[in-house]
Amino acid sequence: MNHVALSGATGFVGRALCAELLKQNLPATKLEIVRVATENIAIGCVPTGADAAAVLGNGTVLIHLAARVHVMQDTESDPLAVFRAVNVQTTLNLARQAAAAGVKRFVFISSIGVNGCQTATGKPFAEADQSKPYNFYALSKWEAEEGLSRIASETEMEVVIIRPPLVYGLNAPGNFGSLMRAVRRGWPLPLGAVHNQRSLVALDNLVDFIITCITHPQAANQTFLVSDGQDLSTTELVRGMAHAAGVPARLLPVPVWALQAGGALLGKGDAVQRLCGNLQVDISKARSLLGWVPPVSVEEGLRRAMAA
Repeated sequence: MNHVALSGATGFVGRALCAELLKQNLPATKLEIVRVATENIAIGCVPTGADAAAVLGNGTVLIHLAARVHVMQDTESDPLAVFRAVNVQTTLNLARQAAAAGVKRFVFISSIGVNGCQTATGKPFAEADQSKPYNFYALSKWEAEEGLSRIASETEMEVVIIRPPLVYGLNAPGNFGSLMRAVRRGWPLPLGAVHNQRSLVALDNLVDFIITCITHPQAANQTFLVSDGQDLSTTELVRGMAHAAGVPARLLPVPVWALQAGGALLGKGDAVQRLCGNLQVDISKARSLLGWVPPVSVEEGLRRAMAA
């Protein structure tokens, strides 16, 4: 097994990935990303004073998790510039250092947002679809993907791009974490009539897929979508969370149109869309090319996520 270096090792996914690498006795180094302001551009580099070749030696696989994530109420005067500085320039600068140091493979955790924000029922996103990033975060991830593909074509370093949908697990951040807390507390939720279809990925499934992409020869220079392989409506999701937590699901059957109208009035249209719209992904490429099967079922993933 090649040495593994990780950026973003202290994040939600990074902590779980580090724990699994340790469990499997796989050598790993937590890579600190230092952002040095140069003409107002954030530059990603290995720790100050460190030798890039020593940290990112020949045969190393680098997993790049660090990113500026989607911000609900962004206070930056130019949010796109900040997203590009962190998610594009930093990523590409790190990738160039990695290629120069002899890194074998660069695994980049992107976002399903590169494909778009919603799908038609029964027409999931696939890797070959035209990219339609729908916000600044997704756009920055797509631009980073494009730059990484150019670096791969110009060097001997392999690049693997992974686009997960919403990742859930114990202590999940953001809106999903808020939803888990509401379910645990037995709060009534107006989500009992939402019959959409959404793909999610359990934290353990994403970690397993990333580890698969570390060494699998067929993963080189490929883009993959990843999920649990079982889609849920928001209503089904809340019921599954409540069952996993051993509490009743308190669901009010509010019509979707009413939720959308309320969201528009309160300036929460995007949040309502994520709860009520469809977003499905096709993972047949991961299954056929890599022989990957999600090791954790949705039921088990929710049980682990809702663990006290």
